[in-house]
Amino acid sequence: MEFSAKQIAAYIQGEIVGDENATVHTFAKIEEGIPGAISFLSNPKYTPYIYESKASIILVNKDFEPEHEVKATLIKVDNAYESLAKLLTLYEQSKPKHTGISPQAYVAETARIGKDVYIAPFACIEDHAVIGDNTVIHPHVTVGSGAKVGDNCILYANVTVYHDCRVGNSCILHAGCVIGADGFGFAPTPEGYEKIPQIGITILEDNVEIGANTCVDRATMGATVVHSGVKLDNLVQIAHNDEIGSHTVMAAQVGIAGSTKVGEWCMFGGQVGIAGHIHIGNKVNLGAQSGVPGSLKEGSQLIGTPPMEQKPYFKSQAVFRKLPDMYMELNALRKELNELKQQINK
Repeated sequence: MEFSAKQIAAYIQGEIVGDENATVHTFAKIEEGIPGAISFLSNPKYTPYIYESKASIILVNKDFEPEHEVKATLIKVDNAYESLAKLLTLYEQSKPKHTGISPQAYVAETARIGKDVYIAPFACIEDHAVIGDNTVIHPHVTVGSGAKVGDNCILYANVTVYHDCRVGNSCILHAGCVIGADGFGFAPTPEGYEKIPQIGITILEDNVEIGANTCVDRATMGATVVHSGVKLDNLVQIAHNDEIGSHTVMAAQVGIAGSTKVGEWCMFGGQVGIAGHIHIGNKVNLGAQSGVPGSLKEGSQLIGTPPMEQKPYFKSQAVFRKLPDMYMELNALRKELNELKQQINK
């Protein structure tokens, strides 16, 4: 499909600088812009590319003022990145959608399937499972017995939703993620570790997105809950009986131990590790590889293990790199001090 600058500006409420009849049919990064593509500039580090880009249309923030000639048509908006997201969503929605149930899929007779659902070959929908309207089930997905998947969801290849678990509306589950596997519960005995049955469930509320190969375990009892708007990256581990607050985001390889409550609007960098049975307040930001052994109050901005405020942390890291030289200097001073003591005692 092809769109003009005038049509795009009307949709995102932008101001055109240049040819309103310029047209585009694809997207491209600003450094890889080609004729017929729309790109965007939001990070100042990429500003030099705007003067070289061959993209036909470029989205920019309203405060952008070019220092040199820009060949592309500009559309000025309040937030270029946000406007690009709207256009990408529109583009994605315009793609033709599959509907119907493949004869190579298994759908139990007792399962309830909504309207305009697509179930791909080799998917498995077990007894009493429920699939909501307009939901897309890709190949090799398993929706266990009694599980419920809401409306307008996408479950990519090899997703597994275990028995009795709940997935809300407009959720996206990426390839290989597992919702509702057993929590890691074992009781030590003289003979080894005895498994503790995990009889709870996992609940994902609306507008949750789960990355590839991420696991959200079922509760020992009750429910592990991921509240609305949460976004989890690839390879994230959410343990049994955790509760993740609305609109919290976690980058890859975050691990949260069991029975921990995480507040709303938190942001965790890659490889953050959080201990079990603690409480993380709302709007807590944790830098990559932070290790959290205890509860954190609302609004904390921390990094490191144990986590500390960013400014003292970076000062500490600067000192840490100097420790070998400081150690040698300390030993030299000790030696010199001992020699002075010996001379004084004589």
